[in-house]
Amino acid sequence: MLARTRLNWAVAIAAVAIAASPAIAQTGGARQDAQVDVRRPVNLSPADQVREADTILQRMDMARSGIRRQLETARAQRDVVKTLCLNDKLNQVDVAKRSAQERASALKSAVQRNDADLGNHEFTILKVLQQRSEQLTAEANSCVGQEEAFVGVSKVTQTVDQNLPPPSNETEFPQSDPTLVTEVPKCTSCTR
Repeated sequence: MLARTRLNWAVAIAAVAIAASPAIAQTGGARQDAQVDVRRPVNLSPADQVREADTILQRMDMARSGIRRQLETARAQRDVVKTLCLNDKLNQVDVAKRSAQERASALKSAVQRNDADLGNHEFTILKVLQQRSEQLTAEANSCVGQEEAFVGVSKVTQTVDQNLPPPSNETEFPQSDPTLVTEVPKCTSCTR
């Protein structure tokens, strides 16, 4: 019983180790450009951070306008696939932009209160939202429509190899043998 308990614990610990290994591998092998180091101090003055926040909002608005134009073009072409893709990207950019506007407002109030830590925090989040907006713009530019997905005329042909054996009736069962015992035998060791 003690050996079985130890075996159960060993299996449980091994399962936890295996489950945790992808998370450990992901943190160790992450790309440098995919991480935001929030511990690194921002080198901009609070006034420069506010100006940069305004620039970030303008860039996000330009990205939104570009995706919106692509969406209108896809709708005019009646390209359902591209319209759905662009509509999704536009909605995500809108969410990021609204969040960035809230963060820019919080940054401005933090600068007015001379709260450098909160200002740096809000500015860092604004930079992350800017990166998200740029990523969504790149994804919107790669939305594939119907015309791009199906280029040219398609034709399907079927060829059958003549060297294949003829089809067989493998699913048919053989005739039953009358000598086979199909009844359950009675108890032979029982005494009456």
